[in-house]
Amino acid sequence: MTLTNHDLVELTAWRRHLHQHPEISNEEQNTAAAVVAFLSDSAPDTVLTGMGGHGVALVYDGAAPGPTVLFRCELDALPIEELSGAAHASLVPGKSHMCGHDGHMAILAGLGRRLGRKRPARGRAVLMFQPAEETGDGAAGVVADPRYQQIAPDFAFSLHNLPGVPLGDVRLKAGTVNCASRGMRVRLKGKTAHSSMPETGTSPRLALAELVTAFPGLGAATFADDGFRMVTVTHATMGEAVFGIAPGYAEVWACLRTRQDDNMASLCAAAEQLVATTAAVHGLDHDISYHEIFIASVNATEAVEHLRQALDDEGIRHSEDALPMRASEDFGLFGRAARSAMFFLGAGTTHPSLHNPDYDFPDDLIPIGARVFARVADNLLG
Repeated sequence: MTLTNHDLVELTAWRRHLHQHPEISNEEQNTAAAVVAFLSDSAPDTVLTGMGGHGVALVYDGAAPGPTVLFRCELDALPIEELSGAAHASLVPGKSHMCGHDGHMAILAGLGRRLGRKRPARGRAVLMFQPAEETGDGAAGVVADPRYQQIAPDFAFSLHNLPGVPLGDVRLKAGTVNCASRGMRVRLKGKTAHSSMPETGTSPRLALAELVTAFPGLGAATFADDGFRMVTVTHATMGEAVFGIAPGYAEVWACLRTRQDDNMASLCAAAEQLVATTAAVHGLDHDISYHEIFIASVNATEAVEHLRQALDDEGIRHSEDALPMRASEDFGLFGRAARSAMFFLGAGTTHPSLHNPDYDFPDDLIPIGARVFARVADNLLG
């Protein structure tokens, strides 16, 4: 049973409605409610809300025992002002679906409609609408929710659209597909002074300049190597925006990135030592905190084979090109206790990049993504 043209019209309209009303990470209350309402006609056997924040899990039971197969998408938008010019552009100033999570929700909703008409023969299918992917704490919150044990999957699958790849083509491989990363926030604390007597204070300016210059030097290897690591300075600030005060406080933010989880600890240690040494040389106190922590997303071989079979069954072209990616994804957490895999669905070779203000999800991907997920469900659950 496939989605009808009427289904696709409604799914597209719903996707565009979500696009107009974006909610950023940990604020997705209305989006979650819209998911429950839109799929109410599919009569899921269990509905779990408020998972890991505003997450929603819809469960469709089969008649016979079998595996639990989870299909996951994201709820959250980004704090970006949209400049796409689309008729359905965001109505919320400073917030927009510039990563395509609205389209991912529509794809999963298409699978939900199909499951409502054709229940699994065995096991159960779980549709997980996950919050807060962009901040890295959404999957962690879902997995930590005690109710997650009720739906703990044997297999977990997800997708992400990927500009730069021909529309509708798929990129898929076993092993690491997204890097581990985390944000490091460094605070440097000295002593302010009147700008006419800077020598009476302790300025962080030299330490700040040295860290901004030195952080990228902690990188190692090339991206083709498992030992790859990278540090990107993303933000720096110092003092107040006035002329009369010599600053006594500064911050520098950096994103630490490794291809494998095992290398993240050593990169953090090297960065922390650099900060401590630099601060001490300049007579500064300092502290460090970590934010937006992502583990590497690693595709399990068995889960990848199920996706490859589904792609072949549906006649969809696929290859391993462009993988792994430097970008991070919190889907990897689902793979700690399940055989999991994510595939990447081409959004077009000239399509605006993810997180760009002129991006918009290509609606033509909705039926393709839904077909792949439906085929996986059929092959695993009957």
